[in-house]
Amino acid sequence: MATVRVAQPTAAEIAKFPREFAIFTQIPGAGTGQVDQQALNEFVKTYGSGSAPSGGELSFSDVAAALKKKGTSVDGSGNTVGWAARDDSGHLAPYRFSRRAVGPLDIAIQIAYAGICHSDLHQIKNEWGNSSFPMVPGHEIVGIVTEVGKDAEGHFKVGDRAGVGCMVRACRECELCHIGDDQYCTRCVFTYNGKDWGDNDAVTQGGYSTRIVLDHRYALKVPENLSLAAAAPLLCAGITTYSPLKHYGLDKPGMKLGVVGLGGLGHMAVKFGKGFGQEVTVISTSAKKEKEAREVLKADHFVISKDEAQMSAVMNTLDGIIDTVSAPHEISSLLPLLKTNGKLILLGVPTEPHSFSAGAVLFKRLTIGGSLIGGIKETQEMLDFCGEKGIVCDVEEVPIDYVNTAMERLVKNDVHYRFSINVQGSLIDEQ
Repeated sequence: MATVRVAQPTAAEIAKFPREFAIFTQIPGAGTGQVDQQALNEFVKTYGSGSAPSGGELSFSDVAAALKKKGTSVDGSGNTVGWAARDDSGHLAPYRFSRRAVGPLDIAIQIAYAGICHSDLHQIKNEWGNSSFPMVPGHEIVGIVTEVGKDAEGHFKVGDRAGVGCMVRACRECELCHIGDDQYCTRCVFTYNGKDWGDNDAVTQGGYSTRIVLDHRYALKVPENLSLAAAAPLLCAGITTYSPLKHYGLDKPGMKLGVVGLGGLGHMAVKFGKGFGQEVTVISTSAKKEKEAREVLKADHFVISKDEAQMSAVMNTLDGIIDTVSAPHEISSLLPLLKTNGKLILLGVPTEPHSFSAGAVLFKRLTIGGSLIGGIKETQEMLDFCGEKGIVCDVEEVPIDYVNTAMERLVKNDVHYRFSINVQGSLIDEQ
């Protein structure tokens, strides 16, 4: 394996070339300065605009120059470029804005990838009635740390792989924060379309952007063995399914778990169930998904919910069911599948209320519960578990200028299973 020696970047070089530094850290051998020449060639071909330098020894500036790529000039002022919706049409376009300077508790992350969540679509179209524009969406963020505040040292260092999920601040004083349920804190600040009371009530902007600055206590460490592109959606789709499995005790080996719906959340529930050592049954309206469920995701069983015979065969067999479906559907047909003391956990938010017979719950002492995301501590636990088991989301990688088409496809459920925006390769600030 041919290698080339690259001098480690100075603080001044990192500040001058944050994107190029972040990409450089992802090249095999970058941390030791002995860089794989073939990998360097591929990274320059993918992310740069020239040929890769070669030779016995290189300066970091040589490599940074090769990794530079022509960007897009965006009007306005500010130290960050993103794609924002200006109104409830939901159309996203380039937008320049400012992130705050890195404070003592903060870190800055150069964003590599940002997942697209269905809630992004709801927010940019103001479908929940609380949107503030202009809005840069994105709460499934992974990237490389480029600056660390003095009180964050020892927790993160420059060059670390880091992630940001759905929240960037909480009060840290209430009972919920103390028990690790900071996602339910009444002063929780969401990653975008939130008012950050810790930053002069600034409206937060999300991950469809080049960089983000946040309190290090709300950043996550991303395991080295996980693909950044495929890890990004773990910060929402992953924790949204992991948290209820843990909270409701549906994480024990040997349990029989049902998963309703095989989309962005459902496929993660299957992966976690198998990671926990469980027998997993996928329950779906679509027979077309059986091959994927069994052969790719390794589900043990597949049941068509509209087939009475198949549903009857699963009665009284499941310890728990994770219901990820947001479309209107009958949960009353799911309750008979549960054993006595079984649990049905709702993650989807249909437009119509659910209805069910109280008797179906009473006579088997069933639990019907719900869950949002998870707290910061639990999200880190989830990422560590994913690193241990090699679990990531199945993603379709797209450039930033495809984002409006991706949103149109999202409406049609035309994605397998999440979009991951290649920010570092396609959103380049040219000031």
